[in-house]
Amino acid sequence: MAWKLDNPLYSLADEEESRKAIQLWEAEKHGGLWEGNNRLPFPITFLLALIILTAFMVTMPIWGQRPTAELYAPMVEKMNAPEVQALATPEEKISYLTRYALEVHKTAADSRLVGWLERHPISWYDLQLAAPEIREIAAGKGNYGLESYNVIGDQVVLANFEGKYRPDGLRERTQPWWDKGYTIDLFYVSYFILVMILVIKRLPHFSSKPNMAKAG
Repeated sequence: MAWKLDNPLYSLADEEESRKAIQLWEAEKHGGLWEGNNRLPFPITFLLALIILTAFMVTMPIWGQRPTAELYAPMVEKMNAPEVQALATPEEKISYLTRYALEVHKTAADSRLVGWLERHPISWYDLQLAAPEIREIAAGKGNYGLESYNVIGDQVVLANFEGKYRPDGLRERTQPWWDKGYTIDLFYVSYFILVMILVIKRLPHFSSKPNMAKAG
């Protein structure tokens, strides 16, 4: 299992390991199938690159966005209204409030709020527990606005981000665009590509062909 690192893009296996692999391919029988040891076709490589690039461009991304208190502020303002309290079940109440908040966000300066709320629903019970803190933030009792607080379940916490300094000397605490999934995305894509290269380059180079006539 020796590693050969002098030319990693050619092969990571030494000559002895490559020879043993070829001998194993020639000796094993696979129900009529045989190892051809051909190189990965260029169209497949191009297709993999296209899939990864398209995934990054289309998602932009959607699963790394963290819900902010700004999303649920209209729901908190409306939750004690008579028409909401008259509804029979928590599900009916939260459904009504969600529709109301979506309508409010449609007229907001940030058009992304509608999509973010659709992807981050909240339960009636979590909303009740988070409401007091959201009201305090909305009333200006603090150094940051609603957009700088994340809602995790029933917890309202200051976002764990530090951006550029504001005029008052504090750091911005809003989630940057590149940290909405891209960081972890790049890690896993890079990890996948690296592991695939290691696996493929540990096999004999495609110029070494097994003699399948010996397999009979």
